[in-house]
This record gives sequence, structure tokens and C-alpha cells, in this order.
Amino acid sequence: MRTAMPTAMPTTTPSTDRIEKQITLDAPRSRVWRALTEVKQFNAWFGVSLVTPFAPGAEVSGQINIRGYEHVTMTIWIEKMEPDRFFSFRWHPYAIEPGVDYSAEPTTRVSFKLEDAGAGTRLTIVESGFDAIPESRRAKAFSSNSSGWNGQAENIRKFLAN
Repeated sequence: MRTAMPTAMPTTTPSTDRIEKQITLDAPRSRVWRALTEVKQFNAWFGVSLVTPFAPGAEVSGQINIRGYEHVTMTIWIEKMEPDRFFSFRWHPYAIEPGVDYSAEPTTRVSFKLEDAGAGTRLTIVESGFDAIPESRRAKAFSSNSSGWNGQAENIRKFLAN
């Protein structure tokens, strides 16, 4: 099996509002789709313990299992699910401070676009909406999530290679 390393795809103009990452995975779109949208598989590569199945309109919460972030409850709101093509949710980016209520803040939108790439799948991950995040945490949320998506692209690649 060949492996492809995740590569960042720059947008046409530098943006403080949008993170975009692209990776080519050595798996068919149907397999990548299941890894993204079946909650147990998502948990395995993302490092979280969600329970509720993903469905448009669902609110799904669970504890993060990544060392140093075990105190964080991650909540996502599922937006769109177009089988084998597109999946999106909203969340509060980098909402990790204990005791802070982020519920009044705007959310960002995370989307996963799947396209054929030879025998594999090109996965494009986009997180947008950072310009609406309070200025006091916007730069840190953008920087942390940008590096976080690099790590998550590698995590899904490794998960699919097993």
C-alpha cells in the first residue's frame, strides 16, 4: 500500500477566516465516508468519545481522549451529510478552558469533501468562520486548529491504513 502524506493546500489569498487541508488517502470514498461519519470510527481516529450517531440536525457531545485535553467536552452540530461526497458540522473552535462558557460565541464550520483520486480518495478539510470568533481568542484558535487539522489528517490516514 502506498501512503500519502497530508499536504496543506493554500487558498488563493491568505485568510484569517479559513483553514484548508488536503490529503490523498489510499482508500475508496465509501471507506473514507464511513471513517468520517460512523461515530465509533470517527472516535477512533479523532480521539474523542462521542455516543450519538451522526445525522443532520443532531447535537453530538463527548469527552476528548487526547492527552492534555481530557477535561474538554467536545460538542458538534451536524449540518450536512451527502453520502460519499460531503460532511459538515459546526463547533466552538479551541474551546478548551475549564469553566468557560463558549455557548454565546459563534461557531466555525468544519467540512469534509471527498473526491476520487485514482484508486484512492482526495479528502479536503475546511474549517471556516474564524473572523467571527472573539478577537481575544481568534488567533490562538486559528493557529491551534490549523496544526490540529494537520494531525487529524495524519490520524485518519493511519486509521484507514489498518
